[in-house]
Amino acid sequence: MIFGLTMVTFIIFIVLFTAAFGRLFCGWVCPQTIFMEMLFRKAEYLIEGDAGRQKLLNKSPWTSEKIRKKVLKHFVFFLLSFIIANFFLAYIIGIDELKKIISEPVSEHIVGFLAIIIFSAIFYAVYAFFREQACTVVCPYGRLQSVLLDRNSMIVAYDHQRGEPRGKYKKQQEAQLSQGDCIDCFQCVKVCPTGIDIRNGTQMECVGCTACIDACNVMMIAVNKPTGLVRYASEAGISEGKKLRYTGRMRFYTFLLIILSGIRTRLRSSRKDIDGTILRTKGLTYQERGTDSLSNLFNIKVINKTINDMPVTLRLEGEAAQSGKIELVGATSIHLKQEDQATGSFFVVLPRSYVTGRKMKLRIGLYNGEQRVTTLKTNFTGPFKFD
Repeated sequence: MIFGLTMVTFIIFIVLFTAAFGRLFCGWVCPQTIFMEMLFRKAEYLIEGDAGRQKLLNKSPWTSEKIRKKVLKHFVFFLLSFIIANFFLAYIIGIDELKKIISEPVSEHIVGFLAIIIFSAIFYAVYAFFREQACTVVCPYGRLQSVLLDRNSMIVAYDHQRGEPRGKYKKQQEAQLSQGDCIDCFQCVKVCPTGIDIRNGTQMECVGCTACIDACNVMMIAVNKPTGLVRYASEAGISEGKKLRYTGRMRFYTFLLIILSGIRTRLRSSRKDIDGTILRTKGLTYQERGTDSLSNLFNIKVINKTINDMPVTLRLEGEAAQSGKIELVGATSIHLKQEDQATGSFFVVLPRSYVTGRKMKLRIGLYNGEQRVTTLKTNFTGPFKFD
């Protein structure tokens, strides 16, 4: 329940964040963009040069120099993918299990070794060939942004009022008032990783990386014009000069987020380290123990949510503890391994005189040594009538 509520809270947060700040997450937080721009792209530039040199290299014949650069680039790409795959797998199986796969013979961890190789191949294929298509084809967030954004959302936007009409820059036209500030140099298109023209408005492919902002600012400085022709702004801000504002839609999302966060915090703070369920064995009622006692057989399932092994003993709580007892079947305690669960069976034995009804409520404490870790409830059944 906590995990499900956390996912719903996260989705509402994304909706609120997108409504306010557009696709900022994609350009600055998303692992796909971070790894692509901060690792793989930098390695590619270091080996093959900038975008212009890469194009010339791709068009050139296969010489020994070209083969050396291509082989080195893809070797580095696969090495980076292999490192990322190890970290990714550590989140799934834990760092201790990953250490075993690395340090112990491969024959003992065939599945784990294959998982590392498969993940490495997937990451390599994505970052070497698929690249930004993961954002435009696979990722659902880009397709949802048209629903989540409105005219007040902050996005990477082109100031069409200042930039239009476009025209090629010429020194003698510097003072010409009929022409907008956009010199139609296409630098914003050339640097865009997804190949869009930001001057055509917000598009699904835009990941908010702001490469177009940097390129446009460089050109504006070069032609002695103010920067910010492409900038972070809202459509309403550009068209109507309105400042970014906290809309009613954003307030509603914030209200939902606060409510969900409060519920999640409450559930998380009341979460028990040890929890379980006790059910009376199916098909059985009470058992007579001689002439003066009755017993019920129960099954228990206990969950250990901690990272420590823990032996658990069972004790009756309340008034029943003074006259009754618990007999664990086949053991004296239930041994709980870290982050694991265990099951067991036990009898609750009570004096016949204590059982005053068809069904009685019992509380059973789970103890780690002398420390009570939790209390579970169940029902004890007896006969309808007594002699």
